[in-house]
Amino acid sequence: MQAITYSQYGSPDVLELTEQPRPKVGPGMVLIRVKAAAVNPVDWKVMAGYLDTMLDISFPATPGWDVAGVVEAVGVDSPQFAVGDEVISNGRKDFVQGGSFAQFMALPERLVARKPASLNWEQSAGLPLAGLTAFQVIDRLGVLPTDTVLIHGGAGGVGSLAIQIAAARGARVLATASAGNHDYLRSLGAEPIEYGEGLTDRVRALVPDGVEVVADFVGGVLPVTLAVLTADGRHASVADAEVEEHGGTWMWVDPDGSDLQRLADLVDERGLTLEVARVFPLAEAADAFRLNMLGHTRGKIIVRVDQP
Repeated sequence: MQAITYSQYGSPDVLELTEQPRPKVGPGMVLIRVKAAAVNPVDWKVMAGYLDTMLDISFPATPGWDVAGVVEAVGVDSPQFAVGDEVISNGRKDFVQGGSFAQFMALPERLVARKPASLNWEQSAGLPLAGLTAFQVIDRLGVLPTDTVLIHGGAGGVGSLAIQIAAARGARVLATASAGNHDYLRSLGAEPIEYGEGLTDRVRALVPDGVEVVADFVGGVLPVTLAVLTADGRHASVADAEVEEHGGTWMWVDPDGSDLQRLADLVDERGLTLEVARVFPLAEAADAFRLNMLGHTRGKIIVRVDQP
């Protein structure tokens, strides 16, 4: 099969389109014929060696965790899925090797969910990591219809989904972004607020008594969070471990297939949307990585894996 691989840590320059063996399918696993894969910052951070102390790697490694595709084969005692099922996954494994930027990817059933019918392949590929992060943060914070929620970084891939998930729970949602993204935030169900100096005052002007929940997806905003949070409020961050010293929760996404299925069902039930910024062919995966590293795109960067 064709796959994007790298044989040493480095920049996107180390990525190559190579021929690799088709993955084996063990008990409790499924083989996915990949339709599309999403680029996430963690992909190039792993490739650069930044997570070497956390994750073992076997070279040549194929990057990528987010995947959307069709079940090609199932292993022994794999009752949840059948050949032909359309599926998605945040396929984070205990080691780095057989990722999603390839024609086939083998994963344990427990990491896989059925593709939302309302999203196309590219949108579906962009959902798992960003969507699970947003879903699990909002879930862990126990967002209620009576809550006002402040989301730091509302125009990003995670923040835009967190807005929709919190709004689906009936909460009032405030979200920060640059002025150019304010109409976009309104379309998702949030009241937009300009980030930067004076943010605390702008939040207090909208909610004088403070907000019950804060979800931080950008980092560097802890003083604002603490200044606008009610005395018994809840807050979490995926970008700032210091929140734990102030009663908050520092979270790392769990690639749980059952949570992903709950999210996929919510997407179909409530019409949640996901923006795609650009789609690249598999052979141009390195360019997709370079664009993601710039950090200026709104929406997901997708690699389409066209099958022969």
